Amino acid sequence: MGILKRLVAPCKINLHLRVFERRADGFHDIESVFQGISLGDELGVRTGADSGLSDGECLVVSPRMELPPTNTLTRAVEEFRRETGISDGVRVDIEKLVPAGAGLGGGSSDAAALLRALDSLYGTGLAASRLAGMAARIGSDVPFFLAGGACLVRGRGEIIAPIPARTDLWGVLAMPEVHCSTAEAYGLFDRWQTSSGARGREWPDFDDLAGVYAGPVSRWTAFYNGFTDPIEARYPRIREIREFLERSGAAFVSMTGSGSAVYALYSDPEGGKQVLAGLSAARVRCVEFLLLAS
Repeated sequence: MGILKRLVAPCKINLHLRVFERRADGFHDIESVFQGISLGDELGVRTGADSGLSDGECLVVSPRMELPPTNTLTRAVEEFRRETGISDGVRVDIEKLVPAGAGLGGGSSDAAALLRALDSLYGTGLAASRLAGMAARIGSDVPFFLAGGACLVRGRGEIIAPIPARTDLWGVLAMPEVHCSTAEAYGLFDRWQTSSGARGREWPDFDDLAGVYAGPVSRWTAFYNGFTDPIEARYPRIREIREFLERSGAAFVSMTGSGSAVYALYSDPEGGKQVLAGLSAARVRCVEFLLLAS
C-alpha cells in the first residue's frame, strides 16, 4: 500500500479506422491502427490509510473537468477489487489534460494506468491476461492502453496485436470546442450508412495494415477514418480544421476516433511550428506531440 505521486496516462490517435455495420447486440466491429502519443492525463493514486478513506470507498478528484460519479476510474477500482478481494479505500487525483469527446481515449487510458498502478502498489503481480480481461470489462479501448505503442485493433476494440511502433514523425493535435460522445458518433455513423454511407469505398485488408503502417507515409492514403464524413457533416468546424492542416504541408492528416480532435503528422519537427501559430490565432486549442513506442 502507498502512494504513486505522479502517473501519466498517454492518449492515442487512430491512423486508420474502419467501422462495420451495427451488430445484433448493438455494438460495432472495427479494424484500426492505434498509436499512443505523448499527450496524457496525470494521476496521483493513494491507497489504504494514505487515501484517508474507509474500506470500500473510492474518491476521484478532478479539478479541471467534472466527471460523473461512475467513470472509468471508479470502474477500474471495482474491477481490481473484484479480481483481488482487496477493498482498501482509493483516492485518485487527476489532472485532465485530454479533452472528453475528442476521440483520444483519455478515459480509457486513465483506467488502464490505474489498473497498472494498483497492481504495482499492492504487489499483486496480476498476469497480463487477467489485466486484459479486467480492461475489456471496463471499456473497449482500455486493453490497448495496457500495451501502448502501436497496435492493430479489431473486434469492439478489445482484440489487439502489437506491431513495431514508429517514432519518426512529429505531430500537431487540434482540439476544437466540439464534444462528440461515442454514442452520438455511432448514431450519426449508422444513419450515414443507411442513407448513403461509405459502401463504395475500397478498404485495405486488415492483414495489410501493418505493412502499410511500416512503409512510406505516402502509402498511408490507404488509411481512412470511417467516422469522418458523418461527423464532419454534423460539425463543419472539424472539416475546416482538417482542411487547414492539409494545406500546411503535413505528411498525413486525419480525425482521430469518433472525433472531434484532428491531427497532422510531419516528417520534420519544424513542420508543425507555423500551423501551431495559425491554430492558436484561430483560438483552436492545439499541442505538439510525439509518437510513443510503448
